[in-house]
Amino acid sequence: MSVQERKQRERAERERLIVATARELAEQQGWDAVTTRRLAERIEYSQPVLYSHFRGKREIIGAVALEGATEMAVAVRAAAAGADGPRERVAALARAYLDFAVRNPAVYDALFQLDGGLAYAQEDTPEPLKDAFAALLENLAEVAGDGVHPGLFTETFWAALHGLATLTRARRLPPEDTERRVKLLVDRLPVV
Repeated sequence: MSVQERKQRERAERERLIVATARELAEQQGWDAVTTRRLAERIEYSQPVLYSHFRGKREIIGAVALEGATEMAVAVRAAAAGADGPRERVAALARAYLDFAVRNPAVYDALFQLDGGLAYAQEDTPEPLKDAFAALLENLAEVAGDGVHPGLFTETFWAALHGLATLTRARRLPPEDTERRVKLLVDRLPVV
């Protein structure tokens, strides 16, 4: 291994450590607790080392969001793949999405609530975000109904899931009714 390759590998490892530590700290104490100073202390590197990887907290949030988007896509696809029939796939997708939001609140916030400097629904949207949307579209397109644009239907269904996730996390909706809400959404789909 060349010196250049070793340095690149070490840099990538430091970057993964920074992102993992930020994510852990955010999940434990919230995003307000994530500062470059605290991260530097936890990973035992200087703040300039952190700034050599990320220009600040905003970019760290973006990195956590991209990692989370990849994980969410995997979770949604795995859940849908294990279900039989369009309605069952959509119900499994919805449960996986809502479960992801509950199990990973800081990551969910990085993805959808906080400014991570990422472009959404644009030409320059990063691939992990496009793929997370694609994971939803793959399963929702078949239930959109005749004459309904699959992408628009997916955006609308996603907005409903996001609303459920956000309102439940904020204790505006009782969590014990989540399954009934999923069933209500799925039962209203136009395709059997």
